[in-house]
Amino acid sequence: MRHILLTAAVLAAASPLAAQPSDEPTFSPEQVRAHVEFLADDLLEGRDAGTRGYDIAALYVAGRFDALGLTPGGTKGWYQPIEFVRAKFKESAPATVTIGGKPFANGGDVMMTAFPREADQIVEAPAIFVGYGLDSPEHGFDDYSGLDVRGKIVVLLYGTPEGKVSSEIAAHLNSEKSRMAGRRGAVGVITLATPKLTAQMPWKRLAAMSANSRYVWVGTDGKPFSSAPEIRATAYAHGPAAEALFAGAPMSWKRVLAAASRKGTMPRGFALEAPVRSERHSVVEKMISPNVIGVIPGSDPVLAKEVVMLTAHLDHDGVDPKLEGDKIYNGAMDNAAGIATMIEVARAFAQGKQRPKRTVMFAAVTAEEDGLLGSQYLAKHPLAPAGGKLAAVVNLDMPVLTYDFSDVIAFGGEHSTLGPIAGRAVAKAEIKVSPDPLPDQGIFTRSDHYSFVVEGVPSIMLATGFAGEGREKFMGFLAKTYHRPQDNLSQNFNWQAGAKFARINYLIAREIVDGPEAPRWYAGDFFGDTFAKGAPKALKPAETGARK
Repeated sequence: MRHILLTAAVLAAASPLAAQPSDEPTFSPEQVRAHVEFLADDLLEGRDAGTRGYDIAALYVAGRFDALGLTPGGTKGWYQPIEFVRAKFKESAPATVTIGGKPFANGGDVMMTAFPREADQIVEAPAIFVGYGLDSPEHGFDDYSGLDVRGKIVVLLYGTPEGKVSSEIAAHLNSEKSRMAGRRGAVGVITLATPKLTAQMPWKRLAAMSANSRYVWVGTDGKPFSSAPEIRATAYAHGPAAEALFAGAPMSWKRVLAAASRKGTMPRGFALEAPVRSERHSVVEKMISPNVIGVIPGSDPVLAKEVVMLTAHLDHDGVDPKLEGDKIYNGAMDNAAGIATMIEVARAFAQGKQRPKRTVMFAAVTAEEDGLLGSQYLAKHPLAPAGGKLAAVVNLDMPVLTYDFSDVIAFGGEHSTLGPIAGRAVAKAEIKVSPDPLPDQGIFTRSDHYSFVVEGVPSIMLATGFAGEGREKFMGFLAKTYHRPQDNLSQNFNWQAGAKFARINYLIAREIVDGPEAPRWYAGDFFGDTFAKGAPKALKPAETGARK
């Protein structure tokens, strides 16, 4: 069966799309279908990072890159092997958070995950409430003002005050809270489960995540990577556990919640009377899982040193033996469809008559579902040719290929010149770029391109759009199929739409690689100003017009 599927995937005949210029490469619905059907087959058992199924998928992608004549771009041929540690709790040693002498079992009213950096860990310290735990004065957040948190466990509200910043900035700041606390000398962080958090993820579902394994990549120093190594104890607290933290404090948990519920209100911090003791014991295992990297060198002697990278995550969620019925998370849309798109774009570049001016790199990355880990490793261990630099990233994650889309979404396009670049490119296919239809969800910060954003690289993520029946199809997928075993080959795929999406991404990539100037962040943009302080900036189109 394995050899039959592989042969079908490699030798599937091309069927060009209509209404394309004669000098433009053709894009094949059959090729897209062949890639998806192989990668989402039950044989690969959900392609979980570190498993045999993922390794088969990686071998398949490397084989396609090889057949297309790409140059190996990894540290070992096509591969960039990454050492991970995977931690899970010892069954014989229950994890607990003890608050003011009262123990709370993990998975009940507190939630912790296993800890890869310390197999056996006990942290006991005074606790201090720090409001939202935001240390960003430039955005009006100074929650640590007047508070000494050195050697303490900080207790903070999830999220940011409503209406203070955009959802994308809020998502970034929320992800930085442990680092902010660590810089101030804290040793632990307890996040309070607010109604905003439990509306996004019911507490029962969040608490169940305590049973999940925790993955972390290992750095060159031999230690599991952490953006906040000072922070040892981490947990979420809900209901009775949250109330216990505020026992005897200047404000009760109920009063803190009431204050936080008022729009724009930022409760001030204060010391808590109840000391906290966190205990967890983990089994830590090592594993290897690679990114797969192929390169097409640029043809321009100067511009070839600038790399345009297309990324798509190759992994998914594997197998859950606890499920009844279908136990395999095949990840057909998420993200076999994205990998299929990337391979088709690579084929178009490799077989096209016109060589790209800039170097094009194609990266099938691992462990996205475990926290963007494969892309984070690649971003921090770049593989650009000697003397080169990464100029832009286009990420392909979960195109919903069940309808004939008439628009695409370039998540993050408003932050850099990649937005208008994408708009010019897709206009050639009579497609438009639509604004982010889900601004409250901060999608720009939630996929692999964001690993490169925090390294200062202008990046976007492409998705099929919401025009026409798009919203119904896309939102229906999110509601009924996303991260479920139903994301399999039984869905009503529109393979013609798959070829169309590949063409759109080729046109965008072609516009970037042959453009006279590399993409730039916009002046005054939060992400460019935060992560690329010294890089040249561009004026936003409205500002350019205003200054003429």
